Amino acid sequence: MSVKIIVSQSENGKTLGEVLSARGISRRLTVRLKRTDGGMTRNGETIRTVDRVFENDTIILSEKDEKQLEPNPTLSIGILYEDEDIIVFNKPPLTPVHPSIKHQGDTLGNFFAAHCPGLTFRPVNRLDRDTSGCVVAAKNQFSAQALQNSCQKTYFAVCHGRPPAEGRIDLPVARERESIIKRCVSPNGQSAVTNYKVIGFDEKYSLCEIKLETGRTHQIRVHFSYMGYPLAGDDMYGGRREEFQRQALHCGEISFVHPVSGENVTVTAGFPDDFQAWQRRNSFVRL
Repeated sequence: MSVKIIVSQSENGKTLGEVLSARGISRRLTVRLKRTDGGMTRNGETIRTVDRVFENDTIILSEKDEKQLEPNPTLSIGILYEDEDIIVFNKPPLTPVHPSIKHQGDTLGNFFAAHCPGLTFRPVNRLDRDTSGCVVAAKNQFSAQALQNSCQKTYFAVCHGRPPAEGRIDLPVARERESIIKRCVSPNGQSAVTNYKVIGFDEKYSLCEIKLETGRTHQIRVHFSYMGYPLAGDDMYGGRREEFQRQALHCGEISFVHPVSGENVTVTAGFPDDFQAWQRRNSFVRL
């Protein structure tokens, strides 16, 4: 990795260690950088964490990257935002984020390896294979750590039936007994809170905008199924595949504070083809 930091006016006179800590650099990474030849430099010269830095100093953090994935440039994956530190993809449905036994070269990670040769794939948020939409990946360890658990996401889902116009689902989620993948609502589970509002509907389905207070595995799918409104296409949790051949779930917006510039960044991903086709085929009413 290689990260450039320009010391701000408010950081003038602080030690490098104080600046790195305030910017989200973990103590573990700082130790690794200290042990790396040329791991931390100021204006081209080696610097220690106890040294003071001054406004407009250029700090470069450099660490050897980990093993990269096999690149696959033939994949068609949209890029919604990109700079030298961060990239946001519009992940298509049916595309895994990470390689697995069944998916060795057709993942978002393989596309990243082709688009950003030499860099390690560091996704900040992850989506199920069937779920589409915004996935943030950091181009270096610094950005990955700074963005961890700090992205605000808005999801859109098509569910069976007509749930109440809006609601807050506060039900703990746990792994279903003897299942590696499936989750369920259980009093012994982890706290899980889902906020939603209905923004459109037709005779059979509703389109919901969803914001999460927690990020449990399958949280949206489990909550909506438990309430009697499973996601369309989600046959694992009771949804039917009449309109969708996958769970109708899409991460349509993601927001974060840029770890280097400090600016607020919001990225949106329009509805995927199957969402749009469903709306065209039916008497869809947008609220």
